Amino acid sequence: MDMGLAGRAALVTGASGAIGRATALRLAAEGAAVAVSWHTDHARAADVVDAITRDGGRAYAVRLDLGHPGAAGSILQEVTHELGPVTIMIANAVKWPSFDEGEIDGLTAALTANTIGPAALIDAALPAMRTEGWGRIVVVSTDVVEQPMSGPLAYATAKGALETAARVLAVREARHGILTNVVRPGFTLTEKAMNAPFLGPKAIASESAKTPTGRICTPDDVASAITYLASQGNGHINGQILSLAGGRELVR
Repeated sequence: MDMGLAGRAALVTGASGAIGRATALRLAAEGAAVAVSWHTDHARAADVVDAITRDGGRAYAVRLDLGHPGAAGSILQEVTHELGPVTIMIANAVKWPSFDEGEIDGLTAALTANTIGPAALIDAALPAMRTEGWGRIVVVSTDVVEQPMSGPLAYATAKGALETAARVLAVREARHGILTNVVRPGFTLTEKAMNAPFLGPKAIASESAKTPTGRICTPDDVASAITYLASQGNGHINGQILSLAGGRELVR
């Protein structure tokens, strides 16, 4: 199936690893020019760019700190100069609140980086999408928004706010040919998850056993869903929240 992405420019935030990397590679394989954003690890972002260009694609690494929303406009200008107008925005990057921060300080930081930052970046991209009469916005959220767990108050609150913003955009911008959707991965098999003290192999095995598909989500699972929602193939899915937990939410 031709996704209709050839000649379009996409910006994937947090594209230096896991879900972001898989998404950047998948979009590039479908013909999109991809801006690979990174915050702290330029080497990993450069690896993603190299992988894309080796296969004949176009990519550009751009440093992005979503904790400073005021820089969104200049980031979009930089990417547009290198790749052309951005008509595909994948809001994937996340800032985990520090466990050393107080709850309110952590909430403030999480809302800035995980809600206001992505919203500012999307807002900066909207004029080009409206001019084109076509745009796709995909927000990567978390199933913790709907199935709360003890602990990540700041993270869940920020992602919930971003989901609401996405649904408002879906209503407001669809008349311009811009479709906005949310994907909610469940536990996802990433390097961080494998090594996290509160997850790790035992927790992953336990969660897999409770999931109807018999396994947990992978970055490629998420990238496949994002790529379709971000493509020309998606002509009418708008304002939806897509669970990528393998049916786990049905048997909690």
